[in-house]
Amino acid sequence: MAFDGITIANIVKELNDTIVGGKINKIAQPEADELILTIKNNRTQYRLLISASASLPLIYFTEKNKVSPLTAPNFCMLLRKHVGSGKITAVTQPGLERVIEIKIEHLNELGDLCFKTLVVEIMGKHSNIIFLNEERMILDSIKHVSLNMSSVREVLPGRDYFIPQTQDKKDPLTITEEEFYQTVYRKPSNLAKAIYTSLTGLSPVAAEEICTRAQVHGSDPADGLGTKEKEQLFRAFIRFMEDVRTGRFTPNIVYSASGEPVEFGAVALTQYTDYTVKQYDSISQVLEQYYAQKNIITRMRQKSADLRKIVQTALDRNWKKFDLQTKQMQDTKKMDKYKVYGELINTYGYNLEEGCRSFKALNYYTNEEISIPLDPTMTPQENSKKYFDRYNKLKRTAQALKEQLEDTESEIRHLESIQAALDIAQQENDLSQIKEELTEYGYIKKHYTGGKKKMQARSKPLHYISSDGYHMYVGKNNYQNEELTFKFATGNDWWFHAKKMAGSHVIVKSGSDDLPDRTFEEAGRLAGYYSSGRTAPKVEIDYIQKKHVKKPNGSKPGFVVYYTNYSLIIEPDITGIKQADD
Repeated sequence: MAFDGITIANIVKELNDTIVGGKINKIAQPEADELILTIKNNRTQYRLLISASASLPLIYFTEKNKVSPLTAPNFCMLLRKHVGSGKITAVTQPGLERVIEIKIEHLNELGDLCFKTLVVEIMGKHSNIIFLNEERMILDSIKHVSLNMSSVREVLPGRDYFIPQTQDKKDPLTITEEEFYQTVYRKPSNLAKAIYTSLTGLSPVAAEEICTRAQVHGSDPADGLGTKEKEQLFRAFIRFMEDVRTGRFTPNIVYSASGEPVEFGAVALTQYTDYTVKQYDSISQVLEQYYAQKNIITRMRQKSADLRKIVQTALDRNWKKFDLQTKQMQDTKKMDKYKVYGELINTYGYNLEEGCRSFKALNYYTNEEISIPLDPTMTPQENSKKYFDRYNKLKRTAQALKEQLEDTESEIRHLESIQAALDIAQQENDLSQIKEELTEYGYIKKHYTGGKKKMQARSKPLHYISSDGYHMYVGKNNYQNEELTFKFATGNDWWFHAKKMAGSHVIVKSGSDDLPDRTFEEAGRLAGYYSSGRTAPKVEIDYIQKKHVKKPNGSKPGFVVYYTNYSLIIEPDITGIKQADD
């Protein structure tokens, strides 16, 4: 739901619950627009990340640390001088603005008690971190804003601090019913837009959520709503804001069927009915997880773009070849007819007249009378030979096409398996193995360079632990599938794979145990999720003990054959399956 006033309200509650009363132990500025405050409170150390990045402003608790420059920037030095050992006395949010004020008390050089305020403004490209004295005068800011940069407000040392006027928006925490009706329902726009453009701190997602809870459509015109719908919407709005006012937050991330984070929220997002929602204990966990996962997906898509293009081009070419070969195979089905023609001419053609263009004969294979075309310039024996020659030529063509079709199908399955591996690649070394495979099979030309090759950490299979304590391994590409199945797994271990789909091999280390049903189900869910069918509502999974899985001679990596397997139908969802800490 973006970094709106509601998310800020959840963060303010979390800060009040954890660091108020705590002592600032360390201040670092690892980036030009970023601070990390280390605070000790109640025998616990908290690390608060504050970023005023124009592209991604953030504030949340993190356990990760960053390397700081050897020489601290001026803003960081100023904070250390004034509040390096200060005590946090309060954390507040003006109305539902995207502003957090951290109140700090400290002793000056003379030992007198002083008060300062660190203001964090999360406002997109206008985000800033501003340091104020007791009179709310700006001592300094992480970004200086002059009148040349903004005609609304200067952010410079010596200037008085104020929050810019929010374009005639109302405070949703204090708005009356009459004001709500006059402000929202008179807008010549759709309902959701009328809400978030009329009220401070509400994002489009929050506005849509209010509409969903009121059982009205956010796309309906605001000025065309009926009396009943207006009452429903206002009641839903009041209940929604009461949760915010009283701090009843539900930090969560909404995931698509493919496992990609779609949205996050400080409150429950009931509008996402067909998605998986995972709840967290704190909004900091939500923000760190959401943006870390988004960053990984974005980075991997960028880095895998060239490989995806190579695979897709090869797939398109092979599908065209497959369609052409299939059409040619259809044409060879005439060969049996020519064979019958040749046989019938030899059987019944002894009394044919010279120059005959056709003759009728009983087909002793079907007991039907058929008409056989003849070349009048040829003898019956020559006509028969002509049909047998056609039959033999088409027979040879069919045999060749059968092999070509098998090769093309194998090529398509191989490319689809690489495509599936690209979909689940999580790290650069995963892509390196895929690139290695594409190079080995000629899709990428080998480039020989002098000098030593840069060593890279080897990609490892995914490792999960079932609810019953069994170790489950998932191959992320064909090389890993091959190694898991034929080198890592032993005979009595269980092997899982999505039926007739490109996907990962899943190995469950069972030893000599009989696996519980729950472990079978969880391994099946892994196999479905890490396959090309992960977005399907249900996937059929084949599973069998590893000793019954064989590798055909000369087949590509990761390709196997097996018989008399078991099957189960599962939802390709891995929510709740524990990943091991390797």
